[in-house]
Amino acid sequence: MPSPRTQQALAKLADLTPRQIAAELDRYIVGQSDAKKAVAIALRNRWRRQRAPENIREEISPNNIILIGPTGVGKTEIARRLAKLAGAPFIKVEASKFTEVGYVGRDVESMVRDLVESAIDMVRSEREAEVEELAHERVDERLLDLLLPPPTAAPPAPAPATATADKSGLAETPRAGVREDDALGVFLVSGSGAVTKETVDPAHDRYKRTRDKLKQLLLDGKLEDREVEVEVTPQSPPMFDVLASQGGNEGMDNISDMLKEMLPKRKKKRTVKVSEARRILFEQELEKLIDLEDVTADALDRVEKLGIIFLDEIDKIAGERSQAGGPDVSREGVQRDLLPIVEGSNVQTKYGMVKTDHVLFIAAGAFHVSKPSDLIPELQGRFPIRVELKALTEQDFIRIMTEPENALTKQYAALVEAEGAKLEFGTDGIAEIARIAALVNQRMENIGARRLHTVMTTLLEDVLFDLPDRGDGTIAVDATVVRDRLKAIVEGEDLRKYIL
Repeated sequence: MPSPRTQQALAKLADLTPRQIAAELDRYIVGQSDAKKAVAIALRNRWRRQRAPENIREEISPNNIILIGPTGVGKTEIARRLAKLAGAPFIKVEASKFTEVGYVGRDVESMVRDLVESAIDMVRSEREAEVEELAHERVDERLLDLLLPPPTAAPPAPAPATATADKSGLAETPRAGVREDDALGVFLVSGSGAVTKETVDPAHDRYKRTRDKLKQLLLDGKLEDREVEVEVTPQSPPMFDVLASQGGNEGMDNISDMLKEMLPKRKKKRTVKVSEARRILFEQELEKLIDLEDVTADALDRVEKLGIIFLDEIDKIAGERSQAGGPDVSREGVQRDLLPIVEGSNVQTKYGMVKTDHVLFIAAGAFHVSKPSDLIPELQGRFPIRVELKALTEQDFIRIMTEPENALTKQYAALVEAEGAKLEFGTDGIAEIARIAALVNQRMENIGARRLHTVMTTLLEDVLFDLPDRGDGTIAVDATVVRDRLKAIVEGEDLRKYIL
């Protein structure tokens, strides 16, 4: 059974029908309706599986997908937005990374370990958001203790050997441990008429008033430059970073963690400003408030029930099988290493064992040279859903620059607005940018929507360079401006300068 928090994450999918998921993806990705439909069904099936009878639930395998299409058409963005929408652990890995040899190579199981790390970061962020307000309150109290340490108790004054006489001639013996200038007597009358005398400490009362005033100054941000002394834990020695470096033997991570646990945690004091101390103390309070074991258990559960691995460049490990050795043998070896992970197996991580039976794998590749049928049959069978993404047209480029919430035109307008100016794109200007991007893709390598980045950067290069000196105002970008500034591209002169 999923943990309660994983069940909450799955419950979010109940409100997302495949049509709603596709509509949500439309906010960021133009076109590719077939791909959106396939991933929407795969995501909804996760919730459906949890609703299925328990005796068949474990038998329902995820619908792994291969996205086939040229670069820059939205394959990676579809998978990334899908994971964000589902609140699922997500990583992107390149299949070609596993064909490297020597100490820089990585074993295939490392993708599952990376997915676990991603899940732990995600769950920890959720926990931090839950206790953030309480942590800030504790930090403020600790900062006040550093700025105004509590007064130490005064040592009791020795009782005098003889009694003193007051004006009436009656003898009075002072109370032991209370000095006349430090304590005042207050008479309290109860409802029954009984009278009691209590002692009020003026020093404590003054300290409380001063602390309240100091707290208000702290909350108003007027003490940020004051210096305080805080205890910090030094970073791990450099040798641990070498042991835990990427590549080589993945088991070195576990050895590094064991050595860190064995060595005593030394602390040292640093004198820093209140602004820096607040950050240090906030991290320390989060460590106290968050149960790391609970975070780890929840993260492992989410990986097994909701995890998504995006396996890019899968076409780089496909090819006609060779009988005489060579690079094809390496590619086929990577496929056979991938097979048990995709089929479902137990992978040992430093946080515990992880089952990959219900992790969703979305593979992608351009397949210019090879084709999906060049993969070994066993691996092909583990990716039953195949979707071909369409190459982007000039009309698609216009939509990409205007429709998505994170469109390039909106991004550049925000950058220009930071300098106090205003950037406006005319309809004819956007159409001209789209025409030039499509033209360059046609003449040179087709890199899809990424071509818009190179064209826009070249178009606005001088504007962004001179922006701080030109002051505020409106910068209009129409078809004439685009043609003038990108004349070299239009005439085909030195096209390679604008290749990504």
